[in-house]
Amino acid sequence: MKDAKPLIAGNWKMNGLRAEAVALAESAAAAAAASDACDVAVFPPFTALDAVAGALAGSPVALGGQDCHEAEAGAYTSCISAAMLADLGCRYVILGHSERRHGRRETSETVYEKAKAAFRAGLIPIVCVGETRAQRMRGLGDDAVVDQVFGSVPYAEGPMMLAYEPVWAIGTGKAATVEDIARMHDILGGVLEAMERDCEGSPILYGGSVSPDNAAGILAADGVGGLLVGGASLDAQAFGEIIRAAG
Repeated sequence: MKDAKPLIAGNWKMNGLRAEAVALAESAAAAAAASDACDVAVFPPFTALDAVAGALAGSPVALGGQDCHEAEAGAYTSCISAAMLADLGCRYVILGHSERRHGRRETSETVYEKAKAAFRAGLIPIVCVGETRAQRMRGLGDDAVVDQVFGSVPYAEGPMMLAYEPVWAIGTGKAATVEDIARMHDILGGVLEAMERDCEGSPILYGGSVSPDNAAGILAADGVGGLLVGGASLDAQAFGEIIRAAG
């Protein structure tokens, strides 16, 4: 995985009106244009996707959606299909983020169906997995994460990525240690091999309190194919520093 460019992905979550989103996108595009050491993608709120797509036109930054519905169309009020994201120019879609698994009680079975919908639409799903603090403290963290992968990822159906995001690290300012990250990414690599997936074609990102201070160290860890950045991606300067850390 170290031979391929890492992906630096900014998940903006429910932040930013259109003007703010465009300004962030333009800053990300400038930082990405100045560095060819990584690929960059941003994931704005659905309401800003069209505006951000325009701001990124001609830039090396890819666009992604933060979720999609498993159905292609229908009576699903408020939902967004994978085809709608593709129609707006999205390349990626985040699925199974812990804020949906735990906050919205989304199951791995639902994430699996969403991933299949993403494949049908030509999107690359970034499937998030991660253990809670309680699972970690009880020694159940590894099994919980492995179960999420087997339950959420379709076998050899198309290009995809995993994002390991320990729930206890998200938004806390306390990232997992490089040793913990490397160990878990090694486990996840073994799971992908068992699923007959090409690990080089299925990079494993790390997410959870990524910052300019720890980005380079995490990217250097064995098995890390990129970063899924939350809060720091909303700060143009911080996100630019993280992009530069990949070089």
